[in-house]
Amino acid sequence: MKLWIDQDMCTGDGRCEEICPSRFVLIDGLAHVRDGSGAASAAQGAISATDVEPDFLDAVIDAIEDCPGECIFVDT
Repeated sequence: MKLWIDQDMCTGDGRCEEICPSRFVLIDGLAHVRDGSGAASAAQGAISATDVEPDFLDAVIDAIEDCPGECIFVDT
């Protein structure tokens, strides 16, 4: 499963980072996904995807459901 954020829709609220800091980080007011090594996604405005390990899936789903910008997506 691939996790990605549409940063054009991101409100910068930070709920995703609060819920699952191992997969989300706010940089310059926008959410980015972290990969398995903890590195943040591509530059601001870019859409990049990372794999979601089963251990983090429940927290990622919680972040998706709580996101006010509805900008977090998971593709299978």
